[in-house]
Amino acid sequence: MGGDPGGGPRLRAARPLLLVVDADPERLERCETELDRGFGADFRVRGELTAAAALDCLQRAHDWEQRVAVVLVDHALPADQRAAVLAASRTLHPDARRALLIEWGAWADRTTASAILSAMSVGDINYYVLKPWIAHDELFHRTVAEFVQEWSRYEVANLREVVVIAAGNSVRGQAVRSLLARNGIPSAFRESGSALANDVLEFIGEPDPGTGVLVWMPAVGGAVLHDPTDAEIAEAWGVPTTLESDDTAFDVLVIGAGPGGLAAAVYGSSEGLRTLVVERESIGGQAGTSSLIRNYLGFSRGIRGSELAQRGYQQAWVFGAHFVLMRTVGQLEWRDGRFHAVIEDVGEVTARAVVLATGVSYRRLDVPALERLVGNGVYYGASVSEAHGLKDRDACVVGGGNSAGQAVLHLARYCRHVLLVIRGEDLSASMSQYLIDAIDAAGNVTVRASSEVVDGGGDGRLQRLTLRDRKTGTEEDLPIDGLFVMIGAVPGTRWLPAEVARDKLGFVLTGSDAGADPLWREGRPPQPYETTLPGLFSVGDVRSGSVKRVASAVGEGSVVVSQIHTHLKVAPDA
Repeated sequence: MGGDPGGGPRLRAARPLLLVVDADPERLERCETELDRGFGADFRVRGELTAAAALDCLQRAHDWEQRVAVVLVDHALPADQRAAVLAASRTLHPDARRALLIEWGAWADRTTASAILSAMSVGDINYYVLKPWIAHDELFHRTVAEFVQEWSRYEVANLREVVVIAAGNSVRGQAVRSLLARNGIPSAFRESGSALANDVLEFIGEPDPGTGVLVWMPAVGGAVLHDPTDAEIAEAWGVPTTLESDDTAFDVLVIGAGPGGLAAAVYGSSEGLRTLVVERESIGGQAGTSSLIRNYLGFSRGIRGSELAQRGYQQAWVFGAHFVLMRTVGQLEWRDGRFHAVIEDVGEVTARAVVLATGVSYRRLDVPALERLVGNGVYYGASVSEAHGLKDRDACVVGGGNSAGQAVLHLARYCRHVLLVIRGEDLSASMSQYLIDAIDAAGNVTVRASSEVVDGGGDGRLQRLTLRDRKTGTEEDLPIDGLFVMIGAVPGTRWLPAEVARDKLGFVLTGSDAGADPLWREGRPPQPYETTLPGLFSVGDVRSGSVKRVASAVGEGSVVVSQIHTHLKVAPDA
């Protein structure tokens, strides 16, 4: 075992640890055996009978810079001991996946379910694991394997499919990391000058990028990109940014690849419609920035927004949908029996029907001192890729919606303290109850109601914020290292043709609202998601009156396809 001048061994190169804690020797041995059988080649398996021994193991792993991948704690341990182990693993090894071990049949006990839900709500565990009851328990192996896969996506020392090297305070470096994260591309950031970055640079024979950004893609031929544009990154990864053929005539054009647009692409292409999806930023839209979506049907452990979006993208692609990413539709008009759309740097395409699923953009704070620091500690949206850089620092989230709540809980895993600032008096009007409960239970989260951010600054990077009490007018300066702003959204619909009616905020009118508008001149009522321009449909957040939820957008995107079929039956092809 090696050592260092400080006297403690440094074993970061050692195999990551799988820790299991169970007071029953027989059951502990069974868990150890199954973990060894399934993961022993790549992970070290450690079993402990007591909470005290487990705490000592976690502390030593932290002191020796050893990686901990998964921590499994027996639900039967006394509550205080169980909580101590989970709290230590969360604090010392924030990337580790944590789970309660429960017996088969324990689901019949409501107190067990309550304990699991409570522990998940406060972020102590990611989920639960059923103890193996036979040799070669494949359900146990599969569950642990999912935890290991999740851990591997966060652990910076792991060689990822894409490696980004840049200065820690690089604005462009952060933008590239955000781009990769929002598009679901597995990546690792290694700060310029660090040992991990130097290892990569030595291996690929490249100099340190200095103030620039270097992107290495070992999984796709080892491509090395120097200060690449977003489109160059996408193209190197194999994501289409232009059309693959000269055939520019489609049945359906979907503008926007958020949940609604992806659902429309899946259902449209699966039902035989030649479908093109154009997205100007990243797959998943705003939902792709969510660190964890826990209330989407079928994902009991929750799912990252970027992962959900990637699954939708792959599903649509398999059905034959065409994609053009990192491009903007700048002009849309109806003529000669078809929609004609001009795509930036691509050209003109036509479609018999169009689905507008462009989503929304976050509102700005309009604080000049903070606008100058965007990308250097100030972020609009839930830039979850920045959480690692805020470990043991203080962060602030502004906003009272679900995205803000999810960002708070994700940041709380790493930050010393997270401040949630809202203009209203409480969270109940705009946030789901499960998120409110989790925020209330988090020991390092504070909610400042009836407050607003009015100033801030720092030496090249955010270091302080000024909050104003909206009731008293009192201002207070606070040391803050990261600010995440989610204060409502605006639709980018000014580019749409004049025939498309919008409400006073710019959201697109559909259905009965569209039918009541003077712009609707057909002798029939519009379909539920049809705009005042026949054949142009709108789904998701950009639609006036929509419910701002991922499930709602997916539902609208799937339902709109049946309405497109109805439209195409009566609209002759040009």
